[in-house]
Amino acid sequence: MQTVSSPFLRRVLMLDAVASGATGLLLAFGAGVLAPLTGIDPAIAGPAGWFLVPYAGLVALLASRPVQPAPLAWAVVIVNILWVVESLGVLALGWLTPNALGVAFVIAQAVVVGVFAELQIVGLKKARAAAAA
Repeated sequence: MQTVSSPFLRRVLMLDAVASGATGLLLAFGAGVLAPLTGIDPAIAGPAGWFLVPYAGLVALLASRPVQPAPLAWAVVIVNILWVVESLGVLALGWLTPNALGVAFVIAQAVVVGVFAELQIVGLKKARAAAAA
């Protein structure tokens, strides 16, 4: 299995893990409190949070390694891209109808996740270029 070694990629993965974990804990344990503020149904926010908590742990584990298996790092990128598409899709398709603060929350977290995906792609490409040199 191809591996990559990049301090930049490890830092981005760790930041992703921290942000995903914090968001996951907020959604998992605070969905009921957030619902009146955001208009996001706790039946949707809670499970999203429970997905993010172990996901964050796996990303942190990947980030903690001196080298990362490239397919696993790319899997994180793909999950992040899917998260962005799903987040914006549920708004666009009307599957989620939050209030203005809820819309802002969904869009803001999608933007952050998209930035993580882009930075991870940059890190993977830099690591591949360094390995080829």
